Amino acid sequence: MAKTKANPKPKSSTRTKLETRWCVVVANDPVNTMNYVTACFIRVLQVKRPEAERLMLEVHTEGRSVVWTGGRERAESLVLQLQQWHLRASLETGA
Repeated sequence: MAKTKANPKPKSSTRTKLETRWCVVVANDPVNTMNYVTACFIRVLQVKRPEAERLMLEVHTEGRSVVWTGGRERAESLVLQLQQWHLRASLETGA
């Protein structure tokens, strides 16, 4: 009699899917002053003045800046708050 080999178990790989990172993007606008944008970043993003000024200058010179990256709920909240301060904020997915 011929012996049959048991089928080996298929190899499975368990990968943990990383949570998608979300980016809060602020675009330049012709209305808000640099001091106002800096103050908004300090208030909403809770960063210190040097970091707020760096982000503001990036918005001013590059036309936009990713000012925060993280989970979706917090990102949505920050976008809403920045928009309430009349900044051109939007949400993008980060890879």
